Amino acid sequence: MRIVSGIQPTGSLHLGNYLGAIRNWVLMQDALNAGDQAWFFIADLHAITLRQEPAELRQNTREIAAALMAAGIDPARSILFNQARVPEHAELAWVLGCTARIGWLNRMTQFKEKSGKDREGASVGLYTYPVLQAADVLLYRASHVPVGDDQKQHLELARDIATKFNTDYGVELFPLPEPTIPPSSPRVRSLRDGGAKMSKSDPSDQSRINLTDSEDEIRNKLKRAKTDPEPLPETAAGLEGRPEARNLVEIYATLSGESVDAVLGRFGGHGFGQFKPALADVVVAHLAPMNQRFRDLLASPELIDRALAEGAERARETARETMRDVRKAVGFFA
Repeated sequence: MRIVSGIQPTGSLHLGNYLGAIRNWVLMQDALNAGDQAWFFIADLHAITLRQEPAELRQNTREIAAALMAAGIDPARSILFNQARVPEHAELAWVLGCTARIGWLNRMTQFKEKSGKDREGASVGLYTYPVLQAADVLLYRASHVPVGDDQKQHLELARDIATKFNTDYGVELFPLPEPTIPPSSPRVRSLRDGGAKMSKSDPSDQSRINLTDSEDEIRNKLKRAKTDPEPLPETAAGLEGRPEARNLVEIYATLSGESVDAVLGRFGGHGFGQFKPALADVVVAHLAPMNQRFRDLLASPELIDRALAEGAERARETARETMRDVRKAVGFFA
């Protein structure tokens, strides 16, 4: 297995990132067999599709790296790096940009969502970043890519680009990566709106549990989390049409390792005044060690920077091999 995935250094990581992606990265890392490899990168090239303050971008990159390491990504077992340290990402993106078709990019729904009503004012990078995503994956000839539902379209594009490149140049250079969608990952919702996902971009910090939040902050946010006036049901079926209640119960179940029905077997019939403190206990117990490790790492930034630099050198070993083959296939002198 050759696993590749990345995350942007924009805003603090939150519980939704952890349960939806990072925890699964750690599980994949821990399940690697001899000969398997995993590349986990901080997508700072992707970050600049929107304007970033340079000093803030550098600090965010360091903080995301610290959070990943605190959550269990081990730079000795996985290859952890920031994308900009490996220039082959950008080089391959250009080659693949000459392979991809405009019609394919026009079908990408996320550009429409992110550009909003100002499509003409959006950066070219925001329009073409799915090609860079394809390069991120194909550079390491990934066999599997952990993706959420909102990223499946981009992986399909990567497969289309790989197929066209291989066909155009008569090579079998890029394998077609398979999506890995963990079935047990909940879609963690906003604490203020059960109809929206928990997001780093939400202007309200009360909408999310950040991995860097203190115990008091976690308890206060959960205490104020939006609910409804009805008591909890006794079975999962009773959560239908109650998105805020479902969100909190699923968070409890996921972190405690129990089923939703088992959780409701204990709390069914009770109000949120009893359930929320119990949920806070579970969340705090799970995140507290991670939080302490994160703070310890930030107190020694040289350890983070060294891990990223060493990871980038390891990543470049594979990246250089791939680009040698790409240049040969295309006809470049190199």
